[in-house]
Amino acid sequence: MLMPSIFTGDLFDDFFEPRYYARNNTNLMKTDVRETEQGYELYVDLPGVKKDELKAELKNGYLTVSATTNQNNDQKDENGKYIRRERYSGTFSRNFYVGENITQDEIKAKFENGTLILNVPKKEQSQVSDERKYISIE
Repeated sequence: MLMPSIFTGDLFDDFFEPRYYARNNTNLMKTDVRETEQGYELYVDLPGVKKDELKAELKNGYLTVSATTNQNNDQKDENGKYIRRERYSGTFSRNFYVGENITQDEIKAKFENGTLILNVPKKEQSQVSDERKYISIE
């Protein structure tokens, strides 16, 4: 017997739910933060995202990582008729407070195997800057 997903989390309830991706976006951009002597290492999981779809920005002491993605999973039967079509397009982002004294040149970013790795140094706090600064992703 199929029951509403509030009771079981049934696959078919989610499959037919039009806002499935919007409702379950908690799996996007899972992040591990590790403290080292020199600073912090952030490991941001971005499966299915390409490097050119990523942007890392520093403004007012906040590091913002954002991604825009278009995914299309088409399946056809042997006659070319669609048996399932699923698409997802969207932008998602995450903010991290790193302090006002950090500059974009001090933050190192690398993207490999679907994981964005950011190295942020530790620094003392000072005055706030309103200027947007973008970080280069290798």
